[in-house]
Amino acid sequence: MEIMGFSDRHAEDFRRLNEIWILQHFQLEEKDRRQLIDPQGEILAVGGFIFVAEHEGAVVGCCAMLRLEDGGFEVAKMTVAEDVRGQGVGRALMDACLDKAKAEGAGRLYLETNSKLAPAMHLYRAMGFKDCAPRQSDYERCDVWMERRFGPDTP
Repeated sequence: MEIMGFSDRHAEDFRRLNEIWILQHFQLEEKDRRQLIDPQGEILAVGGFIFVAEHEGAVVGCCAMLRLEDGGFEVAKMTVAEDVRGQGVGRALMDACLDKAKAEGAGRLYLETNSKLAPAMHLYRAMGFKDCAPRQSDYERCDVWMERRFGPDTP
């Protein structure tokens, strides 16, 4: 498996993988539609990043980082193909996000999720994310807010 930056050839897989997991548990919302139709304009062109996981030439996972006004990033659109879940793909994508955030000098990574996504929440907590106070969200499905802060002594 290889983690790499997004290119136009990944656009259809990014959309497809995200639509599959969202529709398994929730409904597509307006922000989802915008980001999945135009990841270049909605994520990359405004200072964000997208990572994809490829295995034997197939995209098996992806994750976006949306730039926040405070210089941090929001982790978004993270999904792993069902047939490779539990094989470390999500952890590898989160490692890429953590490394990129630190390289960019971000003070934090933030994310919004849902409490019924237990495997994802377990991964986030294992990666050092802590629950934070609820706030306004663009997503109706959001009921958990988490962040991981970085500082001079943060690994």
